[in-house]
Amino acid sequence: MVVNNIDVYLRDKGVKPSYQRKRIFEYMMNNHNHPSVNDIYEALINEIPTLSKATVYNTMNLFLEHKLIEVLPIDTNEARYDVFNPKEHGHFKCDVCGKIFDVNIKVNVEELSDDLAGFRVDSEVYNFHGVCRECQEKAQEEKAI
Repeated sequence: MVVNNIDVYLRDKGVKPSYQRKRIFEYMMNNHNHPSVNDIYEALINEIPTLSKATVYNTMNLFLEHKLIEVLPIDTNEARYDVFNPKEHGHFKCDVCGKIFDVNIKVNVEELSDDLAGFRVDSEVYNFHGVCRECQEKAQEEKAI
């Protein structure tokens, strides 16, 4: 998703575009790292010294209300966020480095399980856990030494 004017975009979605809200949304748009509130706070505190974690929490809740972002149900320790993407996709969380990756899903829900026959599926959530390529490569290099 590309947003040319964050002010206009937020207003169109019913959100008053304060400086802090614009910067938080801009951070979400430019960093596809599925951040936590703490990640966002740490990334922006030097630029916005008056920023508080409460402001970030409140902003994320406002963005959730207006369907600008979504909470990822992949991390049980803390809420992680993604810019709302109407295209169904999944997420993979590396159990070693903690990074979360977007995953394109190529499965038709009707092909997944006969248990869903007769059900109307309105959304799908796919979450995977394991070890990412980079962490596997590092582990292999360490074994080689």
